[in-house]
Amino acid sequence: MSSNSCSQGSKNWRDNVFENISTGKNEQLYFRQFLDNHDFSAHTIKALIFDIRKFALYFTTVNNEPFDCVRITVADITSFKRYLREEKHQAVATVNRAIVSIRRYLEWLVGQGRLEANPGKVVKELKRQQLVPKGLGRSQVRKLLREIDLRNDIRSKAIFSMFLQTGCRVSDLVQIELQDLMIGDRSGSVVFRNGKGSKERQVPLTLECRKALQEYLSVRPPVNSQKFFIGERGALTDVGVRSLCNKYSCLCGFKIHPHLLRHSFALQFLRDSNNDLIALAQILGHENLNSTKIYCQKSSSDLADVVERLGY
Repeated sequence: MSSNSCSQGSKNWRDNVFENISTGKNEQLYFRQFLDNHDFSAHTIKALIFDIRKFALYFTTVNNEPFDCVRITVADITSFKRYLREEKHQAVATVNRAIVSIRRYLEWLVGQGRLEANPGKVVKELKRQQLVPKGLGRSQVRKLLREIDLRNDIRSKAIFSMFLQTGCRVSDLVQIELQDLMIGDRSGSVVFRNGKGSKERQVPLTLECRKALQEYLSVRPPVNSQKFFIGERGALTDVGVRSLCNKYSCLCGFKIHPHLLRHSFALQFLRDSNNDLIALAQILGHENLNSTKIYCQKSSSDLADVVERLGY
């Protein structure tokens, strides 16, 4: 019953992108066809809907006319970019994603013969300084694991062990099925079958992680589900994992979230592997080493320490 309601809600959401927005003829139909003609993930669909709706609202407000893609100009997109950054003070990544979403949709309309050219092609994204990802320090990881042990929270120990010792994404974790885990006394691995871009990868499991998973398996509820991690109402969800992170954030006194744990693994892996980028990229599921290289950058404090030790 719950899944049907969610599915219906998602369908209505897709069909009401331009709700309460004045548009030209068939704009809703075109955008729905754009979504249907691509194999977008649920996350990408949500981002596209949010970005296009935001742009449509801006367009109708500043131009005082219905939103019609054939009426979009380079100036419209450029001023929208400036509005998001300078007036709304949105993050560079958020602004750039909106520009990419608009460009992507308009390019599809060109391919469909509904536009002669894509005005978004010449609008450049904002430049941003690449920052070193932050991770938990060793003392913070020890405190997190200690709080888990004090509560004998077997499931949480298995979940956080997976994050900290495989670098998986939250989407990877909630999709793990019983058949995806191979746990032996001397070795083990997990197969993440639905990674980013629908890529599959196999990641080895440490002894500590295997022990945590075996312990959870011994108390795992006998439910009719192949998903490995079980929540209160069936398979554990993304929301359930984030709720768990929030719980331990309060207990530990510092912020914990799934991607922070992924960063923690990556940074620690490089420290322990003499900066083996290729191995890390394979484990994290990165196709491009440039995505992995960011973990090799030094933080400002690290650079300061190095300079302070400089001597002649």
